[in-house]
Amino acid sequence: MDEKTIGRINELARKSKAEGLTSAEREEQQRLRREYIEAIRGNLKSQLDNIDLVNPDGSVENLGEKYAKKVKN
Repeated sequence: MDEKTIGRINELARKSKAEGLTSAEREEQQRLRREYIEAIRGNLKSQLDNIDLVNPDGSVENLGEKYAKKVKN
């Protein structure tokens, strides 16, 4: 997500509080917010997929692989 898009989200939020939005602006705001949330979720999933847990017995378990197995079941 680039700074221009985040700036537009903030601009629409300020305008919404100050004077209200047109229907087109409301739709744009909802679309941009969905894109933002998808980007955050994607970044978080990527980070979690790269975490390794060391079990008490010394074995190493990748969190991404563990999660992927649970989703398939």
